This record gives sequence, structure tokens and C-alpha cells, in this order.
Amino acid sequence: MIRDRDSKFTALFDEVFTTEGIRVVLSAPQAPRMNAVMERWVGSVRRELLDRILVMNERHLRKVLAEYETHFNMHRPHRALQQGSPLRALPEPVDADIDVSRRDRLGGLLHEYAQVA
Repeated sequence: MIRDRDSKFTALFDEVFTTEGIRVVLSAPQAPRMNAVMERWVGSVRRELLDRILVMNERHLRKVLAEYETHFNMHRPHRALQQGSPLRALPEPVDADIDVSRRDRLGGLLHEYAQVA
């Protein structure tokens, strides 16, 4: 488990996890943005996925999260990347009329759009 160095987390808090065989890793000192990236991702998962789907069991959750991770990294537009995706470059702008195809993922919960040549 990764946690920050907040004083509200006592040694007893860490001991609960270590007795279960879970290693507690502290975030780097004086690194305020370290947790922000993961908190942003967890917030996106909750808003865009988990608040809209009923998860049946751990296997189903793992499958749904894997599908969302692929969508998040390959197709979902990100403002910081000028509407690009982390693992896919933006296509070159085209002046001609283009057709757009839509692919639904997770039963229509997520939509991905692509240009059709």
C-alpha cells in the first residue's frame, strides 16, 4: 500500500497492514504532486466507470478495469495533451470531409471515435 506521510497515519495504522502481509510504502517527502496524479486517475475511474456499472466479483472488476485502462491510455482525450492520449499520437489535421466511426466499450458505457479513411 502506498500512503503519504500525513500525521493522521500512526504506527498502529501501518501495523494493521503489515500483519496481513501488505507492505506499506511511504510517498517521498516534500513531493506534493506525487499523490495528485493517482488521485486524479482514481477519481476518473470512479466518475466515468465505477459509478455507472455494477461490479459482480473480483474477476469482473479486473476485466472492467483492464478495459478502462486501455480506453484511458489509448483513446480518451486528455486536456493536458491537447486532446491526445498518453499512448497514441494525435493524427495530422485533415481539411477534407471525414467520416467518423464510433466503437462502444463495456456495453456502451465508454465510446471511442476514430476517423475512417
